[in-house]
Amino acid sequence: MQSHTDQGAGPDEVLVVLTNTPDADTAARLSLAVLQARAAACVNRLAPVESEYWWQGKLEQAREWPLLIKTTRARYAALEAVIRQHHPYDVPELLAWPVSAGYGPYLEWVRSETAGVPAQAGTAAPGGDARDAAPGTAAPQDQDQQESAS
Repeated sequence: MQSHTDQGAGPDEVLVVLTNTPDADTAARLSLAVLQARAAACVNRLAPVESEYWWQGKLEQAREWPLLIKTTRARYAALEAVIRQHHPYDVPELLAWPVSAGYGPYLEWVRSETAGVPAQAGTAAPGGDARDAAPGTAAPQDQDQQESAS
C-alpha cells in the first residue's frame, strides 16, 4: 500500500471540508456547483443527520444533509466563495481539516483535479474499478500487482 504523509501547509496540501445543507436538493445543487467550479475533486453527499445548535439566542434543531468535500489549500478560497454564493444559510458551516496522511495516488488525484488538469487517461477514478480504465491500460493497483508478480 502506498501511504503518503502530506507535505504540510503549502498550497498543494489536501483538505477535507465539511458543510451542512437543509435538504437533499440543496446538497445536490451545491455539490454540482462546487465540482463545476473545480473548487473540489470530490464531494460526498452523506446521509441526513439531526443537528442541534444555538442560533440567534435560541436552541434550534434541524435535519441536515452533510457534504464532505476534498480540495486543496490553494482552492479553499474558491470553494468557500462557491458555497457562500449558493448556500441558503446566512452563516453556512464551513470547517476544513488538513489531511496529514493518506493514500499517495488519491492525494495526487485530488491535487490534479483541483488544478484543472484531469487525471491521466486510462486510470480508474478513486472509488472506481480497474475495469473503468481505458482498454489496453492497467489501473494503478493492477500495475502494483503485476510488478509484484514479476
